[in-house]
Amino acid sequence: MLLLLGLCLGLSLCAGSQEEARSWDDTSEQVGLRVPRQLRLLQRLKTKPLMTEFSVKSTIISRYAFTTVSCRMLNRASEDQDAEFQMQIPASAFITNFTMIIGEKVYQGEITEKEKKNDDRVKGKKNTTTEENEEKGADMFRASLVIPSKDKAIFLLSYEELLQRRLGKYEHVISVRPQQLVGRLNVEVNVLERSGITSLEVPPLHNSRQKGGGRGEDDLGPPPSTAINQNETFAKVVFKPTVVQQAKIAQNGILGDFIIRYDVNREQSIGDIQVLNGYFVHYFAPKDLPPLPKNVVFVLDTSASMVGTKLRQTKDALFTILHDLRPQDRFSIIGFSNRIKVWKDHLLSVTPLNIRDGKIHIHHMSPSGGTDINGALQTAIGLLNNYVTHNDIEDRSVSLIIFLTDGKPTVGETHTLKILNNTKEAARGRICIFTIGIGNDVDFKLLEKLSLENCGLTRRVHEEEDAGSQLIGFYDEIRTPLLSDIRIDYPPGIVEHATKTLFPNYFNGSEIIIAGKLADRKAEQLPVEVTASNSKKFVVLKTKVPVEPQKVGNDVPGSPRPKGDGQGDPNHIKRLWSYLTVKELLSSWVQSNDEQEKEQLRQRAQALAVNYHFLTPFTSMKLRKPTLHTGGLEDIHGMSAAAGPEMVMQSLRGAGLQPGPTLKKPYDPRIKISKTSVDGDPHFVVDFPLSKLTVCFNIDGQPGDILRLVSDHVHSGQFLNQDAKLTEEPAGHSKNLTNSPLPPAGGTSETILKVKGHRVPVVWKQRKIYNGEEQIDCWFARNNAAKLIDGEYKDYLASHPFDTEMTLGSETSSLNS
Repeated sequence: MLLLLGLCLGLSLCAGSQEEARSWDDTSEQVGLRVPRQLRLLQRLKTKPLMTEFSVKSTIISRYAFTTVSCRMLNRASEDQDAEFQMQIPASAFITNFTMIIGEKVYQGEITEKEKKNDDRVKGKKNTTTEENEEKGADMFRASLVIPSKDKAIFLLSYEELLQRRLGKYEHVISVRPQQLVGRLNVEVNVLERSGITSLEVPPLHNSRQKGGGRGEDDLGPPPSTAINQNETFAKVVFKPTVVQQAKIAQNGILGDFIIRYDVNREQSIGDIQVLNGYFVHYFAPKDLPPLPKNVVFVLDTSASMVGTKLRQTKDALFTILHDLRPQDRFSIIGFSNRIKVWKDHLLSVTPLNIRDGKIHIHHMSPSGGTDINGALQTAIGLLNNYVTHNDIEDRSVSLIIFLTDGKPTVGETHTLKILNNTKEAARGRICIFTIGIGNDVDFKLLEKLSLENCGLTRRVHEEEDAGSQLIGFYDEIRTPLLSDIRIDYPPGIVEHATKTLFPNYFNGSEIIIAGKLADRKAEQLPVEVTASNSKKFVVLKTKVPVEPQKVGNDVPGSPRPKGDGQGDPNHIKRLWSYLTVKELLSSWVQSNDEQEKEQLRQRAQALAVNYHFLTPFTSMKLRKPTLHTGGLEDIHGMSAAAGPEMVMQSLRGAGLQPGPTLKKPYDPRIKISKTSVDGDPHFVVDFPLSKLTVCFNIDGQPGDILRLVSDHVHSGQFLNQDAKLTEEPAGHSKNLTNSPLPPAGGTSETILKVKGHRVPVVWKQRKIYNGEEQIDCWFARNNAAKLIDGEYKDYLASHPFDTEMTLGSETSSLNS
């Protein structure tokens, strides 16, 4: 069997249209001939649409990231084909733009208010877009459509997010999962931080979130083909793997997450305050402070569903965490199922003996029974409240609950609202609850609200992930509290519509971010005051920030230009303020149990999201009627066609909307290649654009031969600009058969393909390709394609499967694709 490596990626093909097919049928009726059975023109080549380009460009300006994804697909088949574009985006991001171009038709979306009831929305089976929560830390955006035969489709998706600082680093994640090898794959990230960039790193591709992924070549450094250029305030990172490099990582095209981590210089203890055109942002992340003592209760689900790997991994993680506790900390352990199992009825100091006894208690935990979430939380809160109340504590401390479960409440109080009210009433804002949900059966909405209402955070661990490592990573984020009771004040006469300014705790390695509007744009200074508690001290920080016209620092060459609120405003601080405000309104809406308050929050969040083009649970996309595309892609600024995190479908075709004609660009066909034929020899299918002919041929080879196919645009390729003609030559008479595949009416004759001055005998056949799974109608070249291709068979032999980047020398002809 021959192993054929065909890298025929990136350009369009030519084939006869359905109208031509009908004209052939008309011709057959005119001459009164019976059409041969093999001329079933409705049988078309069915292949997966080819992704010719996958490009991602991100611009990060002061932690705020603008990302645009561009994807081009080609339908090589002789019939319309379904295609799907999918992209994982960070869960914290808002989609801001989505555009599809099919032929010359441009489909743009417009963000509108989402109706409370969506019973009348259109659901299309053909062209649809959806966004769904599918992976840990990411949402999956999908767009499906029908690409006409031999036509192209272009997808443009944009989203924005505010990078969160965790463990001392900002992390920007780009999903590189095109689902197939791509001829042109490019990821470019530009980072602009006026305070200075420190410790920028690009780790290997990460692919734990989805099965079927590949491996990185280097466990320590960045992915292959990554280029990093950096100065004090600007960095440019480019990831541009060739097809060969992609194949070495993952032949299925699921390369993984391309990640950039960095931090910024921090000189002022009060933080970094930036002002631009009437908006400001305040980044507060103090360092070099002594840690606050913490009182922590670990609450572990030991119900029957935790049996096996989940419980074992969790126990191992707790062993590690216990050894990490500081001498000034206090701790206890609770296991719960249908019974609440308390290790000690009070908090213990951190000593080697207590750590050993705690590990023994954890080791003997066994899974059984149901899940009493309410009882476990009430018990943990009681331990913490009793300790704080009955102990004369000089040092200020932070009280935390780390709560882990894999299920829903099944024992005791099972009503969600009552569990939330009971917890909030008992904690009284003094105890922060950090929740971890494991698996698919967990009530994640309950855990999310528990954390939101009690100054905590929540994490979700999927079934296939290591619960232990996730627990350790989560704990690392909160292991070192530095400040408590943080309050940041700005003069009300100068500042309006500021985001949240009260924070219960600040943990080392994180960051507090506040944004707002300037009520008085003529003010020359912005006074800022920060108050907080640190161990035995009460901290007060004050400063006055000069308000000066500043240069917008987002004109990064080659990067997507951030758009504003529909007027092209490039103010990234204004975008950041709107992003943060919408996020806080959504969070307040989730926490609220008052219907009137929820409705007010919904309306505020909805109005702001519509104004700034954010796709949220309260906004949706309505697709505009298609327009003709005459300019470049940079002129397209469409919106997302998804409708929030729920699965909402919108018909792209609609009444009377049909795909448009092919893009009016220079025709640039490629050769389609199947892997092997039935007999082991490679099949080639060639389109001649000028003549609208499809020709196929085989090449006889030896078992184990590997063929090299290269693209040589300098020498135009062999078939791109060739004019091929079919003639029938009985007894010296020629008849042009360019528009008819029919045999002559009578007599002995031979069909000849005239191309490049050569005469190649051909016959009309239906060939099976792709291991016999697909069929195509074509003119089959006899005699091993003699006179059709340049050079000889040996000119195309390669030494190994990845010998594809070599270009044949001037003395050797090449089969150009």
